Amino acid sequence: MERAAVEEWVAGYVRAWRTAGTDGLTRLFTPDASYLPSPWADPVVGEAALATFWEAERAGPDEVFTFAGEVVAVDGRAAVVRVAVEYAAGRSGPWRDLWVLGFADDGRCSSFEEWPFAPDQPAGH
Repeated sequence: MERAAVEEWVAGYVRAWRTAGTDGLTRLFTPDASYLPSPWADPVVGEAALATFWEAERAGPDEVFTFAGEVVAVDGRAAVVRVAVEYAAGRSGPWRDLWVLGFADDGRCSSFEEWPFAPDQPAGH
């Protein structure tokens, strides 16, 4: 993967989050993709499970939030992205995340691992 391809994938992820439905997920993720929403969560595996998870996690395509992402590293088909997300009032956050991404040969994500951090999380341990 090239850095520009990862940046394009991240932009596609944000577009899909802001779009009604889950049809865009097939352009982003392989059919058997594994999505780990936190290091301690059970992975969400497969297209159908990811679509269900996706809809449950967002308030809807009109959800108000700001997003900034920076590709930190790319090594072969692996990438790390630093993310900052702030939702409108009523949602937790702001969030700072690290995304650890694995890509298939076709440029779709085959493994997504999220390390979310919020300011009210306890430090240490």
